[in-house]
Amino acid sequence: MQTLTTQVAIIGAGPSGLLLGQLLNRAGIDNVIIERVSGEYVLGRIRAGILEQGFVDLAREAGAAYRLDEEGAVHEGFSIAQGDRAHRIDLKTLTGGDVVVCYGQVEVTRDLMQLRAAAGATTFYHAADAKIHEPLSANSRVTFRYEDQDYELVCDFVAGCDGFHGISRQTIPQKLRTEHERVYPFGWLGVLSETPPVADEIMYCKSQRGFALASMRSNTISRYYLQVPIDEKVENWTDALFWAELRRRLPKVCADRLVTGASIEKSIAPLRSFVCEEMRYGNLFLVGDAAHIVPPTGAKGLNLAASDVAILYQALRRVYDDDDRSSLARYTEVALRRVWHGERFSWWMTNMLHNFGDMTVDGMAGATFSRFMQSQLDYYLGSENGRRVIAEQYVGLPYEKI
Repeated sequence: MQTLTTQVAIIGAGPSGLLLGQLLNRAGIDNVIIERVSGEYVLGRIRAGILEQGFVDLAREAGAAYRLDEEGAVHEGFSIAQGDRAHRIDLKTLTGGDVVVCYGQVEVTRDLMQLRAAAGATTFYHAADAKIHEPLSANSRVTFRYEDQDYELVCDFVAGCDGFHGISRQTIPQKLRTEHERVYPFGWLGVLSETPPVADEIMYCKSQRGFALASMRSNTISRYYLQVPIDEKVENWTDALFWAELRRRLPKVCADRLVTGASIEKSIAPLRSFVCEEMRYGNLFLVGDAAHIVPPTGAKGLNLAASDVAILYQALRRVYDDDDRSSLARYTEVALRRVWHGERFSWWMTNMLHNFGDMTVDGMAGATFSRFMQSQLDYYLGSENGRRVIAEQYVGLPYEKI
């Protein structure tokens, strides 16, 4: 077995692991990333790309915003449509100047990968059988197999950035984890197409036929979603069927100008809310999807991961710059405070905008639940204070110092 040493071992080369690695590199803190799949596979994951100001600022601090600043589309608002009537949420006005930026998660990942390669930082792709050992010890270890060679990586800290199905959360004893989960009775059928977006800003659509989302990756690439039953199969949806159903759920003015084309990618994503209420175990820290999942309705998944990165980065800087370990003990508390805000907002938006039909929801008959949610949506859209509540949460709450 070959033994290596580093200061921080990062499990997972998605955007959160790469962003943490880039920040640490710039601070002179040595780190090694271990990823079970290839870099090409990581780049093949099609995810959301609505970035809060906090994420953009953190990317700039990491020196990773050169393309984001040039190519990212600043969005000063978005719309929520009910039938043929659209209500614009003016983010910039309602929040006193805050906006969001549309820049694909794939591009964020690509930029961070290129920076890491240029810096010569160590990343093991296609690393098999990774295991975290002795996270309560001063010398924690990660073992893995790479190109038919067994490795042992001795480190001070482990950052678990390996997602919901990764090894990091499972390393924390079950008796120390309190896990909260809600699985929604529907999913999102998503299509990526090389077509101009139907609107200049993101549009959330509530209709009798179900929810739809009109989004974009650029001025020439669009991303659309339809609410579908949880057991729906993607192979049941031809491109023609998808575009026909999308037209039915869009406001008429948008449906009339919709440009269709062959899909580049088509998939169905289940929706769930999940929180693990322990994000630290000794020298192991959970980051992003390893600790929490949100339904994509509120555009919070990547942004919550970035806030975890910001908190952990602050704590690690204090360790290596000031020999101060006190902030490590507050990681779970501070991270979860923002996580629960994001979870609640995403749950709330999902409940208000989706069609639950005759399903029982939270102990209520579907028709009763739908009446409550419609009343909530009407109130918040019809009141400037209500729209401000939506706007303040959509642009993202400030990052907390640790």
